[in-house]
Amino acid sequence: MPRRDLPPPPPPAHLRAWLDGNAVRADRARFLRDLGQRALGVGPLLLLWAVSAVFAFGWSFVGMALMAFEQGDPSSYLLGLVFAALGAGVLVPAGFWFAWGARRDRQVRQLLCAWAESDRDPAVDALVRAPWRSLTWLLASLGPAALGLWLTFGVAVSARPGSETYAEVTYYMGLGMILWITGLLGLGKAGAHYRWAVRAFGAPTR
Repeated sequence: MPRRDLPPPPPPAHLRAWLDGNAVRADRARFLRDLGQRALGVGPLLLLWAVSAVFAFGWSFVGMALMAFEQGDPSSYLLGLVFAALGAGVLVPAGFWFAWGARRDRQVRQLLCAWAESDRDPAVDALVRAPWRSLTWLLASLGPAALGLWLTFGVAVSARPGSETYAEVTYYMGLGMILWITGLLGLGKAGAHYRWAVRAFGAPTR
């Protein structure tokens, strides 16, 4: 079920005939604008980056743990355990945070689709279609995706025995994967929203 702070679903078709049409259309316009912001606004983009930053922070502890374990002495091993515990303490809540965000995004998408299909209003539909939002997400996600791809494969290709340790290579590749996945999620969401908007409302007219 949607959370209480989300708009309610549209009334069933057999009830809409008994309701005030102007009120229902006003609700549709207000809820679609709200859901459009929740689906592809600046806030969700910043939230995605914040989750990525927390994952990167937790992975840094894991990287320090791996580097400490490579030292081989008891004190470094103990320090590695401390870093590993700190990393788990950050990554596990970050995983729950990511799962909550994914579930919330699914709820928003379901409500957005339901309200979009409940009626038609060209002016409101154009605001929800908002191809500039998809373009913003697309452009904002290209940087992390490209940087993550370069870091992941660039470090693996340029690593030389004796110059970089296995722990260092693992750390940088993991950090690159976090950036890459963050960028791919943003790109995928931008493309999915645009395709859905075209199917739901038609291609934007010039």
